[in-house]
Amino acid sequence: MLDQNQRTSVLELHRQGHGVRTIARVLHLSRGAVRDVLKAGTATVPALARKEKADPYVDDIRDLYALCKGNLVRVHEELRSRGAAFSYQALTGFCRRHGIGTEPVKPAGEYHFAPAAEMQHDTSPHQVTIGGHVRAVQTASLVLCYSRLIYIQLYPSFTRFWCKVFLTDALHYVGGVCETCMIDNTHVVVLHGTGAEMVPVPEMEAFAERFGFTFRAHEKGDANRSARVERPFDFIEKNFFAGRTFADWADLNRQAVEWCDKVNETFSRHLHGSRRDLFATERPHLAALPVWIPPVYQLHHRIVDTAGYVHVQGPRYSVPYALIGRQVEIRETKTTIDIYQGPRLVASHAKLLDEVHGCVTAPEHRPQRGEPRPPREPLPDEVTILRLEPQVGPYLTALKAHAAGRVPRLLRRLLGMVREYPRAPLLAAIQAATAYGLYDLDRLDRMILKRIAHDYFVVPPVGEDDDDR
Repeated sequence: MLDQNQRTSVLELHRQGHGVRTIARVLHLSRGAVRDVLKAGTATVPALARKEKADPYVDDIRDLYALCKGNLVRVHEELRSRGAAFSYQALTGFCRRHGIGTEPVKPAGEYHFAPAAEMQHDTSPHQVTIGGHVRAVQTASLVLCYSRLIYIQLYPSFTRFWCKVFLTDALHYVGGVCETCMIDNTHVVVLHGTGAEMVPVPEMEAFAERFGFTFRAHEKGDANRSARVERPFDFIEKNFFAGRTFADWADLNRQAVEWCDKVNETFSRHLHGSRRDLFATERPHLAALPVWIPPVYQLHHRIVDTAGYVHVQGPRYSVPYALIGRQVEIRETKTTIDIYQGPRLVASHAKLLDEVHGCVTAPEHRPQRGEPRPPREPLPDEVTILRLEPQVGPYLTALKAHAAGRVPRLLRRLLGMVREYPRAPLLAAIQAATAYGLYDLDRLDRMILKRIAHDYFVVPPVGEDDDDR
């Protein structure tokens, strides 16, 4: 069939007065083809009116498509049972041409980013061999939209803590900050809302303010908006993970950084240069990192168990045995577990990521064989009681011996009595309780109230009228 350009040439030569034979010779066409064009009198290519085998069944196909819930295999089976004699391939082609079960292809858009205008962050699950075992990991990636500079790390899970750890390491790797960080509508960052109405979690918003960028989320269903970071995940799966095994998490993330360095320095025909070359142009436009970036940690509060350990995300970590029964503060960082008692660091351990039931014990945290246990320091409430009323000391010692694990609660109540009740009735009641071995603070409270009843409450004489009262 002649195209529109050839038809236009035939009509133009005929308008100039050339005959059919001359036009056919000049354009290397048959005389019959020239006559057909001249007979049509237009350069528009006629549409093919080819009859299809499925034309008589078009209504049946539409009804069966809805009945079979879009399964064309079942549609073809039903049509064959009704006498249709065309193949499954003919059915699928007919459905595509007539828009049955398919939507027209929409053109892809383009996004243009200025240097340092935007960076995109996302995660993707993968299967990786670590220490000889295949396990699920979360691959976190950050890509600068202008230069396509990429940075990846892998974690056992992805929470707000790991998100802050990753972004801190990524911005250190880049050496600067873009104005905006585009994310999907993940609960790790999003408090509520989607797209332009997204409101970030205050914790993550404060983290972004520290570095000087803002979180933005793409509109729901518009995944192409974050294609800069979405597209490389397939490349990571087929290039970085292919044929690689890793000894542990440190080896995995070390090799990930080496792979990023290699990819960023490789020439790309699509970019007409390497990512590092484009980053050299983008680098002066990036905002500078803060002068001081505090380490990211997750805060926990634990009470040291009777074995001298604290539990953090599954594994157990030893604490100096003198702190058994005491509350400690734990700062979980990327690689360490730091244990504080008040402002003092009392223990630090390497963090276990894989061993759910693992145990880390420092030899200096266990007593030497035959060494007596050091005396425990008095609790703060006990110190306050002895400072306010030293004569309560013998009763306090006996009360602790009979407390059976309820010492902190009983000390708080006794401290309240010392602060609220007069000194003389209090000491008299405690002296009597010590003599009779009474360590029930409810009874002690009644004994004190009995001694101060006439001092604080005026009881009227019997027989007085209510008006006189």
